[in-house]
Amino acid sequence: MSESLPTRSRLVAAALERAGIAGEIVVLPDAAHTAALAAAALGIEVGAIANSLVFWSDDEPLLVMTSGAHRVDTAALAARLGRGGIRRATPDQVLAATGQPIGGVAPTGHPAPLATIVDEDLAGFDEIWAAGGTPHTVFPLTFDELVRLTGGTVAKVD
Repeated sequence: MSESLPTRSRLVAAALERAGIAGEIVVLPDAAHTAALAAAALGIEVGAIANSLVFWSDDEPLLVMTSGAHRVDTAALAARLGRGGIRRATPDQVLAATGQPIGGVAPTGHPAPLATIVDEDLAGFDEIWAAGGTPHTVFPLTFDELVRLTGGTVAKVD
């Protein structure tokens, strides 16, 4: 684990190490606040970006790891999951739930585990990339590693 990483990314790197995930955090020269920017910086398809989106549902945060090529249909997802509703978390709720800023939310390294949904379409990529705790950091992993890392439920999200 590199001491040169931002503090938030060091927490993510430690969580990856504990989970036995070999992908190392990469620091991008420019912030990648969107899946399109991250994909362009990495030279990969936007669908191979695992977007970390935080929603609020049934009075708790819900992390949705979705393909960068998708938008989350919150009404359909709530119905599929049997939840009362799903709405986008506020920036303050995202920071409180994850300790990470919007645009850099990693699938791990949070103050407490989050209920997580993993987009089934991410399984179509041999390697996917997720944010590393800041808008400047990302890391590679496989779909199976993402599901194991988050303890997430695989579902259709769009």
